[in-house]
Amino acid sequence: MIVAIDGPAGAGKSTTARAVAQALGFTYLDSGVMYRCVALESLEHPSASPGELAAALALELRGDRVQLGGRDVTAAIRTPAVSARASEVATDADVRGALVERQRALAAHGDWVVEGRDIGTVVAPDAALKIFLTASEDERARRRARETGEAPAAVLAAQRERDMRDRERAVSPLEPASDAVILDTTALSLPEVVEQITALARARR
Repeated sequence: MIVAIDGPAGAGKSTTARAVAQALGFTYLDSGVMYRCVALESLEHPSASPGELAAALALELRGDRVQLGGRDVTAAIRTPAVSARASEVATDADVRGALVERQRALAAHGDWVVEGRDIGTVVAPDAALKIFLTASEDERARRRARETGEAPAAVLAAQRERDMRDRERAVSPLEPASDAVILDTTALSLPEVVEQITALARARR
């Protein structure tokens, strides 16, 4: 069974998906980690094409740790510069093609909670449960600012730019699947969100 969790930056996807996977006993996959790793490689090797970097990505996921080419990049892929670059490389059709193929291969067997921006629409369109998490623009910016330590106003400005890029990209734009459950988390606690999603998952299993 696949539970697909999509949504914009700051909606709480990663925290929610990780908690839902733990509650259900499923394996958790953060597809955004792959795009962040391509972004980091792209910043470090600007002369290489993002598509080539994605195809050759030497990525290992070990619990909450991310290894790229044998080095731990867990913290490095969470910097504002990498976040901005990840949104840019995600518009590259070759990057998306390479990473979607890898995501599908990983989730082909077993029970998974997979989160990202196109899981329910592209990666796993047949997922048993599709959730589209959202929250108010201000709340999403506040959450991200708490994570990064940046000024909320700066986060909000960058977030608006990223949201526009994600929604308007030609390849796999950010949008809820037609059969997704839209869940606004603005006024909900994490346990409340997790409870709603796990209840839906158990009902559909």
